Amino acid sequence: MAHFEFAPGQVSKAVRHESVEEIWYCVSGLGEMWRKQEGEESVEALSPGTCLTIPLGTHFQFRAGDEGLAAVAVTMPPWPGEDEAVFVEGIWAS
Repeated sequence: MAHFEFAPGQVSKAVRHESVEEIWYCVSGLGEMWRKQEGEESVEALSPGTCLTIPLGTHFQFRAGDEGLAAVAVTMPPWPGEDEAVFVEGIWAS
């Protein structure tokens, strides 16, 4: 489990995971998350209480709103190390 904080307007690098799935729960702020899996794409609004899953192999990227964004994420199985996240092309410049 990890706590993430994004500064106002911050954009994450787009990635996909090699072996873990994730559950993200937004605790404060506003933002958006882009997800792409098997040809399906969506952009979801993030606000306190929003809970999203990131299934294995899903391409995803976060963008914080004007207030910033904070979230807690859980990986299953536990995070194996820095080689887990593979950079992919996202929809926002990071």
